[in-house]
Amino acid sequence: MNKVTACLSLAAMLAGSAIAQQSAPVIYPAQGQSKEQQEQDKFTCYGWAKGESGFDPMAPPVASTPPPAQEASKGGVVRGAARGAIVGGIVDGSDGAKTGAGAGAVVGGARRADQRRQQTHQQEQRQQQQAQQQASGRANYDRHYGACMEGRGYTVR
Repeated sequence: MNKVTACLSLAAMLAGSAIAQQSAPVIYPAQGQSKEQQEQDKFTCYGWAKGESGFDPMAPPVASTPPPAQEASKGGVVRGAARGAIVGGIVDGSDGAKTGAGAGAVVGGARRADQRRQQTHQQEQRQQQQAQQQASGRANYDRHYGACMEGRGYTVR
């Protein structure tokens, strides 16, 4: 994983964590429930909300693994150079082969750079999607948890 991908992954996880912390409900025992009763009700509502929403706020977010990186060899450059040399040699003899090899190497290198940029962009999109899913799952869980706690006589904000 390169530095850019690692930074983006960390940023996505932190964003999901920050959103989850901002939306956590505040619970007040409106009917004078004891600490023991509060803990029991919280545990019961945690299980119910987790089951209903399909989201577990106690589970850490799962970061996707990036697709296997293609080896950063000079394969594209070499293939491009070979193709260029063949085409250049056919068209214009040995000088054409040298020119064709150089041009082919440039084209092969440019293609590889484009592939890397595209892979990075796709990874960024996956991380943004995961952060959105994390935030949506947390919000859905919080709604269910709040409804359960209100049903047990607590004020939820």
